[in-house]
Amino acid sequence: MLMSTGREKGASRGTPVDDDDGFDFNFDRLWAIARRQYPIFLLACALGLALGLVYVLTAVPLYTARTHIMVDNRPLRVVEDVSGVTGLGTDVAAIDSEVEVLRSEQIGLRVVERLRLYDEPTFLNPPGGNFFSAAFGLMRGYADPRSWFAPEGEQIVVGEETRRRIALQRLQGSLQVRRLGRTYVLEVAYTSHDRGEAARLANAVANAYLTDQLDSRFESTRRAGDWLQQRIAELQKQTRESDLAIQRFRAENNLIVADGSLVSERQLSELSSQLILARAETAQARARYNRIQAIMDAGQTDAIVGEALDQAVFDSLRASYLEASRRAADLSDRLGPEHAQVLNLRNQMQEYERLIFEELRRIAQSYLSDYEVARSREEALQEGLDAGLGVTAKANEALVELRELESRAGTYRSLLDNFQRRFEEATQQQSFPITDARIITAASTPQFKSYPSSSRALAFYLMLGAAVGAGIGLLREYSDRAFRTGAQVREELEAEFLGMLPLIDGKDSDGASDDAAALLEQRRFAVPAIMRYSLDNPLSGFAETLRSAKVAADIALQDDNSRIIGVVSTLPGEGKSTTSINLAALLASQGKRTLLIDADMRNPGLTRNVAPLAERGLVDVLLHQTPFTDLLLEEVASGLHFLPCVIKTRISHTADLIASPAMKGLLREAARSYDYVIVDCPPLNPVVDVRAAAASFDGFVYVVEWGRTARAAVRNTLMGEAQVYERCLGVVLNKADKARLAAYEGEGSKDYYYSRYSSYYQK
Repeated sequence: MLMSTGREKGASRGTPVDDDDGFDFNFDRLWAIARRQYPIFLLACALGLALGLVYVLTAVPLYTARTHIMVDNRPLRVVEDVSGVTGLGTDVAAIDSEVEVLRSEQIGLRVVERLRLYDEPTFLNPPGGNFFSAAFGLMRGYADPRSWFAPEGEQIVVGEETRRRIALQRLQGSLQVRRLGRTYVLEVAYTSHDRGEAARLANAVANAYLTDQLDSRFESTRRAGDWLQQRIAELQKQTRESDLAIQRFRAENNLIVADGSLVSERQLSELSSQLILARAETAQARARYNRIQAIMDAGQTDAIVGEALDQAVFDSLRASYLEASRRAADLSDRLGPEHAQVLNLRNQMQEYERLIFEELRRIAQSYLSDYEVARSREEALQEGLDAGLGVTAKANEALVELRELESRAGTYRSLLDNFQRRFEEATQQQSFPITDARIITAASTPQFKSYPSSSRALAFYLMLGAAVGAGIGLLREYSDRAFRTGAQVREELEAEFLGMLPLIDGKDSDGASDDAAALLEQRRFAVPAIMRYSLDNPLSGFAETLRSAKVAADIALQDDNSRIIGVVSTLPGEGKSTTSINLAALLASQGKRTLLIDADMRNPGLTRNVAPLAERGLVDVLLHQTPFTDLLLEEVASGLHFLPCVIKTRISHTADLIASPAMKGLLREAARSYDYVIVDCPPLNPVVDVRAAAASFDGFVYVVEWGRTARAAVRNTLMGEAQVYERCLGVVLNKADKARLAAYEGEGSKDYYYSRYSSYYQK
């Protein structure tokens, strides 16, 4: 009968399939892991506390002295106002830089030299730290090959420079410098096994730092003064050379200066002013001449000419002309316009008019002469200005270079003045022995040890032990590749989980009963207690798991009149034979016609335990066509029929026998006579017998040893046996440890129903 795959079976029962092989770290899983691994965890914690206690009891106490240094340049503002060398800044980078200065080799060497620490044996070779460091040092000494060949009692002579470097390393190794918060205060802490030495060296480091600040300030001021003095001499020389270059350039380019300006520029300015006046005079003369010329051209005898108003002749002629004009007008009104007197007066008027215009022409000639003089003067000034502009243009070109020379000379002069001032300030600075740092708290002799802290050490070692214990526990969990829960069976194999068979005490299971020979004559047999456990304890979890296997077979094989079920395992020794006989005995006790066949022709362990005196069995049926009914044995208590497997000579072709037509005929004939045929098959992994005969079985019950057989081995074996996998009714975990099983109840406790409820139902 062809059955559905394990995945389909799992899906039909609503069982989720999880392909994740890793840990599912939920709370239940973690709690279960903690319950299983807590002895290791507690042991590691106890060892950690023990190590911490040993450390605290054996460690040499250390004392830490602290001194505080204020680094701030605000009180020195008055000094810096007259100082050419500025002090420290107060930003974060500057304060952190001072921390590194305190840790520097220069400060350390000052302390070593001042206190001659390289001559103090107790400082160079302080007492050991603790038991662990002493043990490590001893092992390191033995591991050093040089110590194996050194003559006994030989002392190594260390030079002064080497001792000085060792002292420096000791000092820096025990020195801690840090900034207190966001303040300008630095804390210098020194740790030593000697209280007095801790305070002495902490104060020595602080004083060495202040001395170094003074020395560095003085040295930097001195170096600055020397450099400034050298630079001043160079600038003086450059200033003199620049001034001489300016004077030579002025002489070469005729750039004569008077009252702060060039002579050519002043002349050009004067010519420009005169030209402006000459142009105004020329315009005025031209205007007078044009006006009088217009009067003459128009014949205007009544026009007023400013220059003629003061002349008596012009006035007399004008008066006579006007009198004659008046009289002519009067006589013309009385005597008529053609009267001789009127005509005579008109002739006089014409004569006066002619005389007037002659006078005007004379004045016009005077105006023309003035105009020509003014124009000649203007032209002369323009020529002088043009010539001056040419000279000035050349001078301006030279002025560009002159200004560059003057600018350079001014720069040198300014730098010279500045450097002379800074030199004076730097010289004065040498007289100010003031630093930006001061000691605000001197180190005093510490009264209490700073190391080791008993509580911290014990807490640390406890946490270390806890971490190691947790790591070992997780490692054990991760390395545990055996089956422990039914969920693992479903996840790894995608097969039905039928239940667990607890580990049974087999003290009285060392063979058959004493009257085995008498029973064998009656074709009957008795089984050891371990193999009839399901009969002796029908309400136990063991029997309930076997009933679960029966129900699975009944459901999967409900269309068959008889059920041929093979019991298999991956490896030998997993308990498939015990499971086979207990399952068969349980079925027989329920009134089912049941036949148990020992088909493990390589290692018939079931026959050795049940019927060790049997002389014939399955091999005779297959090879000699002996009717199997003639070889059956009946169990005394349950009425179970058993076909043993008696191996008189080793058989190499067992796979051919179990897959032979004779074996198939045996199973068909047995199926017609029995309700259940239980076959104890060989293990799958070592031999191929089951693979060869898998098609002859209706189903298989897969037995896996709890906590021992690797999941990967079972998965690979089962997945490699396609016909067995297709016909697999389910998996039974055998030899489960009840005591350890309780630790897995948090992970799918439904799989361990017997461990919690079986005792109740047995009542």
